[in-house]
Amino acid sequence: MRSVTLTTVGPVSSPDERRDALKAAFFQAKSCVRCPQLAERRTTVVFGAGNADADLMFVGEAPGRNEDLQGRPFVGQAGGLLQELLGGIGLTRDQVFITNVLMCRPPQNRDPHPVEIEHCQDWLARKIELVQPSVICTLGNFATKLLRQDTTGITRVHGRAEERLVGRRAVWLYPVFHPAAALYSPAQVEVLRTDFARLPGLLALGAPAQPEPERPVEPETEPEPQPEVAEATAAREPEPAQLGLF
Repeated sequence: MRSVTLTTVGPVSSPDERRDALKAAFFQAKSCVRCPQLAERRTTVVFGAGNADADLMFVGEAPGRNEDLQGRPFVGQAGGLLQELLGGIGLTRDQVFITNVLMCRPPQNRDPHPVEIEHCQDWLARKIELVQPSVICTLGNFATKLLRQDTTGITRVHGRAEERLVGRRAVWLYPVFHPAAALYSPAQVEVLRTDFARLPGLLALGAPAQPEPERPVEPETEPEPQPEVAEATAAREPEPAQLGLF
């Protein structure tokens, strides 16, 4: 299993705790200004939407104009195609969780800059940690390269599932083409349908075996000083301020 390093926060156990923590992360993210240019130009932060207990999570690239106005991911034409593809495998948007690599719209829908991806990846890691999906379906190059930690393009890896450790969560990582790239290409839509048709089989596998939880590091204790060392130290150092305690 290959590991993807993303910064995570402490684990949250029960579904109710995870949902509450996801809501808290949403409200925190609304005031994020890590990318000043994006924060200044955005209408709203597009955190993500869907089922907080979803087995299937989609990670796209960044919000577009419609997403920025409505505050929800994939509500434009690409979102319509995504909804159609989900219907083709018997799922609805309410059954999955949808988010992006970036939570703010880049100017003129340009590609995300590396520093923006770096600033936003902790938010993505937190969402993955709290939703706890079994399958993460990356939509397009940016999400695929980030979560695979590899520069291989989507054309070479689409439709191939891999077991990956993303932060502390073991998942099936499944890259597919971004729906926006297929809007004007009937042939690519068919490729997407074929790749989506494999998702129910992946979901049926359930999540991969999870790693053992990290054990807390025990603080180091200094050894008891030998009598002669203690006497020498007492002779060198002044008495502690808490006089009368010894």
